[in-house]
Amino acid sequence: MTQGAGQGPAARTAAAMPPFPGYAAPPPMPGYDRAVPPPQAAPEYPEYPEGYTPTARDLPVIAQSAPPQDVPTVELTPLAAPQHEPLPTGPGPLYVVGDVHGYLDELYEALAAQGLIDAQGHWAAGNARLWFLGDFTDRGPDGVGVIDLVMRLSAEAAAAGGYCKALMGNHELLLIGAKRFADTPVNSGAGTASFQAAWLLNGGQRTDMERLEDHHLQWMSRLDAMAREDGHLLVHSDTTAYLEFGDSIEDVNDAITEALQRNDPDEVWDLFRKFTKRFAFRDEDAGPMAVRELLQTYGGARIVHGHSPIPYLLGEVGTEEADEDGGGAPVVDGPHLYADGLALAMDGGVTMAGKLLVVQLPLAG
Repeated sequence: MTQGAGQGPAARTAAAMPPFPGYAAPPPMPGYDRAVPPPQAAPEYPEYPEGYTPTARDLPVIAQSAPPQDVPTVELTPLAAPQHEPLPTGPGPLYVVGDVHGYLDELYEALAAQGLIDAQGHWAAGNARLWFLGDFTDRGPDGVGVIDLVMRLSAEAAAAGGYCKALMGNHELLLIGAKRFADTPVNSGAGTASFQAAWLLNGGQRTDMERLEDHHLQWMSRLDAMAREDGHLLVHSDTTAYLEFGDSIEDVNDAITEALQRNDPDEVWDLFRKFTKRFAFRDEDAGPMAVRELLQTYGGARIVHGHSPIPYLLGEVGTEEADEDGGGAPVVDGPHLYADGLALAMDGGVTMAGKLLVVQLPLAG
């Protein structure tokens, strides 16, 4: 029924459905005119629990304060805090790696043999300490791959509580110069030369140069030249040229880093030339004296170096270049201790079909 003009709300013709079974409407109040209801305030709606959605008008509303009826309960067991393996404390065992020269597969094999990496090539040695003695590129097939591996292992070892670090070799200086200065003439001391020509002459691989990126160069240019660990003075080259750059390890490292930052081709060539010298510790009399001078200046009880392949150092071959067929190459079983036991040579001659050495220091026995 519609509402007529000038009339109040129309009376309902049918009884409203009770809100829930058993509900009885209260009797009309005396004097209550059903046709004209008294003025009422705006209705107040009940506050329902968050997420409540009414589904039918005849369902009872359970008050929030009423306890639930016949609701099965499950006792919740608190979750234990996640357990993490604690990182090992204190320094771990010390390992050193000789010259790699781009032989990436041999490096993977040698590191795995010492338990330093797993089958997927990731760091597996916990808090062990690993030092590379430089010369990652040239002569072998994948120098940039070697650099990438060393950089990745450095991050993985640090996360496990250990570390993987590297020293500057003369081939890093050569590669930096070839990339930065190319054919720019430099004063070689024996006439005019260029980094590009010297790099190719010393086994530079064009595939490495094509893949070399800025972050590789930045990483190489910030490498230290020397370090001391557990009484071992770690250097790349068997030369006393380090003495020309300072009276402490920090001074030497800073001087070489600053020289590379100045980006002067003649200055970088001078660094390369000095750290290409070798055999300073080989002479029976003068060798131990040269070692002692370095140890007295920079500390430590023994020098550990790469650079000069052991067969070349011992005079068993006349060059450090690889044999074409590898035939007749000297057998290298491990590092060579010499100069009255004060120097340890770590370049096993992988470029001449020798061995890529990864050993733990100090040597047993």
